Amino acid sequence: MCSMLCAIYIMFITYLGHSCFKLQDKVGPDGVTLVTDPFDKNTGFKVPNFEADIVTVSHQHHDHNNTDAFRGTPFIIDMPGEYDVKGVMVTGIDSFHDAKEGAEMGKNIIYRIEIDDISVAHLGDLGHSLSDKQLEKLVGVDILLIPVGGRYTLDAKKAVEVISQIEPRIVIPMHYKAAGSNIKDIDGVEKFIKEIGIAPREEEKLKISKKDLPQEEMELVILKF
Repeated sequence: MCSMLCAIYIMFITYLGHSCFKLQDKVGPDGVTLVTDPFDKNTGFKVPNFEADIVTVSHQHHDHNNTDAFRGTPFIIDMPGEYDVKGVMVTGIDSFHDAKEGAEMGKNIIYRIEIDDISVAHLGDLGHSLSDKQLEKLVGVDILLIPVGGRYTLDAKKAVEVISQIEPRIVIPMHYKAAGSNIKDIDGVEKFIKEIGIAPREEEKLKISKKDLPQEEMELVILKF
């Protein structure tokens, strides 16, 4: 009989638009649901309205901090530090929203999220390359959720530089111009795809286990929403 040691854990990642993702360790009443950077109606996207266990907020802008959208009483994480909530490990890492140490747009929090065997990094509205101290906390990240639209965040070229620093196994872009978005003057994802030079695969939802992670070549996944 198989023991708990040989259980295969599966993570589900759903893109809700902008910088908002739903991460689940299993689908159903026994699973844990974590949501990143929930937006409000001013973005033009459909506002999330479901029950969440954990919500992370990278910075206090209306398109990233709509924690009131959820049913229930989720645990809100909006500060750097280490958190253990329902078996999910979350590490908030200080960073900046711009390339001038926050002088233009303030601070940003990077989150490293450990669900079962898989490590996910959500960069929020990062606006700069990473320091050695920041990189130390991101060693071994499996899946990277990275802004690519420019102006308010990393642009396509800078995003590729940060990806080369972290070296994840899977890259999922976010915070780019998309149909229905009211966010002005940011690039679409096509510019980033061209810059990184990896043929993407599109998914409605990413269903992944540790054993399914690519071992040789990094993968680019575009999540529909």
